[in-house]
This record gives sequence, structure tokens and C-alpha cells, in this order.
Amino acid sequence: MINHVFFLFTAAMGVVIGVLVALVPHARDLGIPPYFWVLIGVALFEGLAYWRGRGAPGTTLAMEARLLGFVLAILLVVIIPILAGSPGRLF
Repeated sequence: MINHVFFLFTAAMGVVIGVLVALVPHARDLGIPPYFWVLIGVALFEGLAYWRGRGAPGTTLAMEARLLGFVLAILLVVIIPILAGSPGRLF
């Protein structure tokens, strides 16, 4: 169950960051690149899940889920600005 919530979270995070980068192209140049925004969000989710479940088995994410969710969010961050025709570099 936690893996499904994580996938929804990473998809929503990828869409929000992708739209933000498409609408405000200079947001890429803020001190931290957008892919680190994704990493920070994933780390916060993982820490919150660990804290909530007190580290018990089944309450933390599987490694495959972490990787798949991260890749999903990064793909959305890259694809949305491209489809929107946003000028500028990707990273």
C-alpha cells in the first residue's frame, strides 16, 4: 500500500515541478536544480514513512519502488517542459 501512495506522490511531484519549470524557465537556475527537488521530496517521503511506521517491516518502501518512483518523477520533469515548448536547457 505504501508503494502505491509513493507512486502517486512522485507522479504529482513530477507534474508540479514539470509545470513549474515549463511556466517559469528561470526556476532551473535557482541554486538547486529541479532533479534535486525530486530527490528532496523522495527523501522527505521516505523519512516520514519510516517515522510513521517506526521502521517496522512493510511500512517502508521497497528499493524497486524508490527507483521506479524517482524515474517516474524525473521523466515527468523532463517531458512536461518539452511538450509545453518551454525554452531553455533541461538541466
